[in-house]
Amino acid sequence: MLELKARVDSFVFVRNKLRDLKAQYVGTFRQIDTYFNVPKGRLKLREVEGSERAKLIYYEREDIPGLKRSNVLILEIQESEPSKAFFERVLGKKIVVDKKREIYMHKGTQIHLDIIKDLGTFIEFERKTKDFIKDRKLLKELMKNLKIKDKDLLKGSYSDILLAPTLEFEKR
Repeated sequence: MLELKARVDSFVFVRNKLRDLKAQYVGTFRQIDTYFNVPKGRLKLREVEGSERAKLIYYEREDIPGLKRSNVLILEIQESEPSKAFFERVLGKKIVVDKKREIYMHKGTQIHLDIIKDLGTFIEFERKTKDFIKDRKLLKELMKNLKIKDKDLLKGSYSDILLAPTLEFEKR
């Protein structure tokens, strides 16, 4: 998978441009990601408001600004509370990320417009890739169309930034 995460000041331009690009609006969701302490990669339990199911997501990703490769494993969970209690007890809770996420699809790329509690507004791309060079070029073109600047690219996850905001940027 290829990913990108960047700070944006306003979603107004991005939403208008996504409409111009004929991106498909999927929906808006409140997601609570509880991160756990693991020796390698990142492990989180994602709960979506209004859903009884949750997802346990483990991923390893380069911590570089810009487009990055990510290896992801996802396990669907029927009941989140017992699983969350188990992982908190065994691994320890690292941090909770509370976000409102708008999801769009554009030519095989998931585009997220995220409002992160206590952090701000961001855009994220996720694209399953088979041809790295071709897919990287497509995402670079999407960055250009949405006017995402290199200076706004993030290298870590939202959890990393909440834990150590001065490493990425100052909270606004």
